[in-house]
Parts: sequence; C-alpha cells; structure tokens
Amino acid sequence: MLCVGGEALVDLVPAPATGAGELGPLLPLRGGGPYNVAVTLGRLGAPVRFLSRLSTDTFGDGLLERLQLSGVDTSLVQRGREPTTLAVAGIAPDGSARYSFHLEGTADRLVADPGELPADVGILSLGTLSLALEPGATTYETLLRRHSARGGLTVLDPNIRPQVIADPAAYRARFASWLPDIGVLKLSVEDAAWLAGGADADLTGVLGAVREWLTKGPVVAIVTHGADGIRALTAAGAEVEVPTVPAHVVDTIGAGDTVHGALLYWLHTRRVTTPAAVRDVGAAGWTEALEFAARAAAVTVSRAGAEPPYAAELAIHP
Repeated sequence: MLCVGGEALVDLVPAPATGAGELGPLLPLRGGGPYNVAVTLGRLGAPVRFLSRLSTDTFGDGLLERLQLSGVDTSLVQRGREPTTLAVAGIAPDGSARYSFHLEGTADRLVADPGELPADVGILSLGTLSLALEPGATTYETLLRRHSARGGLTVLDPNIRPQVIADPAAYRARFASWLPDIGVLKLSVEDAAWLAGGADADLTGVLGAVREWLTKGPVVAIVTHGADGIRALTAAGAEVEVPTVPAHVVDTIGAGDTVHGALLYWLHTRRVTTPAAVRDVGAAGWTEALEFAARAAAVTVSRAGAEPPYAAELAIHP
C-alpha cells in the first residue's frame, strides 16, 4: 500500500479570450502536487491512500469525488469548513505554467497528525506546498520522520514554489534536515537549482548539488529536465538518463506529478518498498522506470490540466 500526503487545491486555468482586450474565463481544474500523484496512482491501479484535509465547500466535494472515481482510498482524508486553496495558472506559449496562490486559512494547511500510519503502508510520498506552509508542514515532517524510523520508504518531491516561501534560507536548511529520512528524492532541475541557492547555476553545478545531497541520506534522486528528459542518480554513483516521449503539448500542468506517480507505481509493482530494495535497483531497472514515467507524462501534457493517464492508456494491467 502507498500513502500520499499533501495539499489538494483547485487550479483556475485561463481559457482563450472571446475578444480582443478581454480576459478569458477561468476554468476550475482539480489539482495540487500530492493530489495529482495520488490520482495518477489510483488510475494506474495501485493501492493508494490520500492523506490531507479537504474543505466541505463545493470545490472540496469535487476534489473528494475525483479521488474516489480514480480508485484512491480516502479513509485518511479529513474535512473542514475552511475554504479550498486556489491556484491561478498562467499558461505560456510553450505550455509551461506559472501560478499565483490564494491559501490563507485554507483547509489543507490545517491537516491533523493521524498518528502511526496503517501497518500496510510501505511507501509514504510527500511534497509541494504542504512542506512549506505551516502548521501542516510540521505535521507532514513528523510523518516523514516517523515512517523513516520504522523502516518504510519515503519519497519526497519539494516541487518548489518560491512565491510562497517567505524565508528561503530557513526552507533550504529544513530541506537539508530531511535528507537523512528520505529514501527517494524526486525534483526538477529548477527545484534543485533553487535549493542549491543559485537559480542561474548550470546543469553541471546543479547535478553536483544533487550528488552532495545523496551523501546525506537519499538512495536515489530522480531529476526531471522538462523537454530534455529524466535522469536518475544513485548514491552508489550510477547515473541513467532517458528522453521525453514526443507529444503535442497542450500544457505542462501535472507533468512532474505524473512522473512522480508513475515512478511510485513502478516501485510498488516491483516490490521496491524499502530503502534496501531501492539500493538493489540497477541501471537497467532505473532505465525501465524512467521510460515508463516519460510515457505517462506524455499523456498528461497532451491534454489540458492535470489529467494523468489510466492503466489502459499505457497498456498495463492494474
């Protein structure tokens, strides 16, 4: 069993304007990094629970419904009267997205510690806004350390959103403190550059920082390069890289989350659910995993919003 913890929100994505000088309507699309990861896993047929706090407003009801329709176990989902977090997306000509967030007093920030996770949870995945915004960030950090201490596999995707991080130095220090409790670190090259303190660092410098983090705890780091592919670097020194799968890009919303979910699916189906098992994955295994993740992401970018593929679309059997 997998458990994904973190925020669920609504992306407000602009549709084309109907006339010159006018703003297009905003389309509400369900999302949030961890939420998208859980939906990806459910659609692929993996047994997954989602841990978060959802609003009892209309958006929260819709978020819950999509989880259930995607095959996600919602027994760990909490509900509250606080509003749903909103992310207003701007889509560039190349399909890339930028966001502004409306998140003061929202439900997902107030998630309560559920205590020890069910014994059948082998992999715990966390990430994105939930690691940066209190009081929820401390709750998820507690879960991370607790699951690591019991020998479970932890997977973390910081998915950095600089505009919501008030104190970058403090966040970077906190990230460094998590490293001993992380089994798999998944991040974009832009995330790695920001965490390394130099957004303009070249690829060589960024990968050097990732290799340094691998000496602090993680067994493997998965680094996405947008259109330039996906790379795996292991603490043992191995490195593999695969290209992206050609696709007609509508937008890139949820692409990285799909990569994350697909990698978790691959780990689960290969019974790689402990740090020791991750160490035993060789270059051929990581190549297979990354190629599968690239195929999944190609489906997501071909349609608007975070719409991960179903098992049938990737010709796999749940």
